Amino acid sequence: MYSHTLDKSILGYKPDPSVPAAAADSPITDDMAGWLTIGGTNIDYPVMQGSDNKQYLNTDPFGNYSLTGSIFLDSRSSPDFSDEYSVIYGHHMDYGKMFGARDDFLNELYLKQHSAGTLMVGRNAEKVYDLECFASMRVSAKEKIVFDMKQEQIRKFIHDNAAVLTNEKDSRILALSTCADANSVTRVVVYCYIKENDY
Repeated sequence: MYSHTLDKSILGYKPDPSVPAAAADSPITDDMAGWLTIGGTNIDYPVMQGSDNKQYLNTDPFGNYSLTGSIFLDSRSSPDFSDEYSVIYGHHMDYGKMFGARDDFLNELYLKQHSAGTLMVGRNAEKVYDLECFASMRVSAKEKIVFDMKQEQIRKFIHDNAAVLTNEKDSRILALSTCADANSVTRVVVYCYIKENDY
């Protein structure tokens, strides 16, 4: 039930930009939108995208039932992450698995020390972006600006409400959201800039 998502075997299917055809043999379903890595954390997972935001809550990247579900991109977001604002969701698991390490990012020092990440887009890593984690907050799951994709309002909302805010840029924003705990409507959200690079 937990094996595929929580152990390191999933890393065997991580795309390699230098081997374009590698994903052809991957058992991860065609719903894979990319791969998310945050340096110095356990976050190193495929990003799935379903037809709605319930599909991958209890489905692993291989299409099997799993209580841990998958890391998944909001169904309303562009699968190539070209939107000015995109949201990725993941369960809050023990031992920092999935998005369990999100709480730590509410500490400014931790965020600064774990600000670098990578977003590979597509099953074959057709595009690779650097990520820069720059802000974090606790927020209600009912907050429309954050979770209804209010792209034109999100920068001001982050500026006004972030627990940690290290800098502000015009780059596209990727939000990483998880439950604060199992019985709470509070979410911990970490915001990253999607940075253009020469990959």
